[in-house]
Amino acid sequence: MGVLFSLFVWGGCVRMPIPDPSAPADYLYSEGFNRDSLPYDIRWWRLFEDPQLDRLEEIALKQNLDLAEAASRVEQARYNRKVVMGAYLPEFDFGVEASVERAEPTGIVQEYTLTREISWELPLFGALRAAHQSAQVQTLQSEWAFRGVVLSLTAEVATTYFTLLAYERGLYVAEQTYYLRCETAALTDSLVRYGMESRVAADQAQSLVLSAAADREQYKRLVAQTSLSLATLLGEESSEFSVAGWGAKLWLDHLPEEVPVGLPSELLERRPDLMQSLFSLEQAAAGVGLARAARLPSFSLTLGGGVASDVLKGLFTGDPWIWSVSGTLLQPVFAFGKLKAQEKIAREKYYETMFSYRQNFLQALSEVDQALVAITTYRKQVARTRELVARNESVLRKTRALYENGMSDYLDVIDAERSYYASELQLVELLSDHYIAYVDLFKALGGGW
Repeated sequence: MGVLFSLFVWGGCVRMPIPDPSAPADYLYSEGFNRDSLPYDIRWWRLFEDPQLDRLEEIALKQNLDLAEAASRVEQARYNRKVVMGAYLPEFDFGVEASVERAEPTGIVQEYTLTREISWELPLFGALRAAHQSAQVQTLQSEWAFRGVVLSLTAEVATTYFTLLAYERGLYVAEQTYYLRCETAALTDSLVRYGMESRVAADQAQSLVLSAAADREQYKRLVAQTSLSLATLLGEESSEFSVAGWGAKLWLDHLPEEVPVGLPSELLERRPDLMQSLFSLEQAAAGVGLARAARLPSFSLTLGGGVASDVLKGLFTGDPWIWSVSGTLLQPVFAFGKLKAQEKIAREKYYETMFSYRQNFLQALSEVDQALVAITTYRKQVARTRELVARNESVLRKTRALYENGMSDYLDVIDAERSYYASELQLVELLSDHYIAYVDLFKALGGGW
């Protein structure tokens, strides 16, 4: 009998396979990177060794409302697991009933009943296992979704932080350039008054001043807007806080010395989006089992008992006991193909989720390689741009000296000024992008916990 019962409960469940995507032996652009695995028990942003960034990340983890919302969804999934499993367990009910009726010729008739009832719809043909699997993977899916929110949040904080550094430094460069151009414009005006320079040169000098002044306002706007975005990520009300001097950190070289990138196959076990996609696939597989079980017989058992009497005190005297047992076996026979179609839908949902899982893995590999090639090329591009800034600064200094001694035309000064200014801003942007490329790599690798 026990073997037959186990067959009813666990047999008949459809087991859909959970494939492992084939992973390459190594990343395409991993040459020069550490092949060790990124530790799980670290906060990856600490590899930048920037106390200011560390402080901002910790604030975000404590106060961000999106993170709190994701944590609430995890709790909901855990409670829902109990709800789902409770549907396949016996249900105990207690009832009290009293009625008084008057009719001729019997007169007043009283009836009092105390009952207990046990009802149980037996989970036949693997329905229990499928329901348990579905509830379990839903909980795991929500937990990995929470980790995904943590990873996205911390990466967004770091990206916004390094972007803010670039804007603050750009504002500093624009302001310094503005003051230098004002000095040059004043010198040019003096030369015009003494007849040593044309009015066109004065207008050109003033044009450069206005250009730098416009850039100042642009970077002020970008700094303010990015600061507001950062405050939102931190879970704080919009407020203006001082970021003066932050941009200088871009020159302190806080880039991680080594990033252990590991192997592509490790992404399947550490990236939150891939783990969430995997559990979605398992949930879809469980859905096929549930849809299959719905087409097979169902059996419900009800056991009731209690006491009944026509007088209230009779409930506790004499022999008022009553009991009943009933069982129902229900086999779906004809539903116009609805149940069969539902099973086919569940199977197609499984295939859809499986293809999505494989595609997500390909996307994950691509994101890691994109971050690796970005870091490698930014490193070389930053080095060349530093040299370019140094050369342009030398050209500008020499050109100004020649102009002040009447040995060069002012157009040469304008060209040198514009080249130096543009290369300075370009270097600021590249430095920020280089940091952000590391952030992208940590995110692509799944971060650390």
